Amino acid sequence: MSYRGRLHIVSKQEDGIGVVTALVRSAFLVNAVYAESGREYGLTPQQGQLLCVLMAQPYGMGELGSLLNLAKSSLTGMIDRTERNGLVRREPDPRDARAVRVALTPKGRELAEEFYTETCRRIDTLAARLTPTERDALADLLGRVVVDNKAPVVFMEYNEVPSSVRG
Repeated sequence: MSYRGRLHIVSKQEDGIGVVTALVRSAFLVNAVYAESGREYGLTPQQGQLLCVLMAQPYGMGELGSLLNLAKSSLTGMIDRTERNGLVRREPDPRDARAVRVALTPKGRELAEEFYTETCRRIDTLAARLTPTERDALADLLGRVVVDNKAPVVFMEYNEVPSSVRG
């Protein structure tokens, strides 16, 4: 069963739901897409987020903990597992000899790009019934919410991704 079927429990058609309900339900939809994509690529949703974050650049452990909202012990365990799978590597931080940064390996970059592309495609289908004008309005409004609340960049804008990924 798809993420839509699993999460479409309340009713077939609901008009006029409030902003809180709409945001919470949309978060559940996006999380379900992340989880479904992750399963197909052998990743947990958190590992999928990690790979997407690292597509932009390597990050230090503290930065990653803040971006992913993970405690140090949880982040370390996830990095250890992802490193054992050959997807990331720890490298010296050029600004601090005591610290390390986490970077994608070539295998990790390839998987991140595939995961990112497929996850974008799936998330895009969530709004498939909206007109281009409605899609633009939705993007503008959600963009304002994201910016106003200083949401971390855990998923790059499609036009910021290398053109080889975009096809």
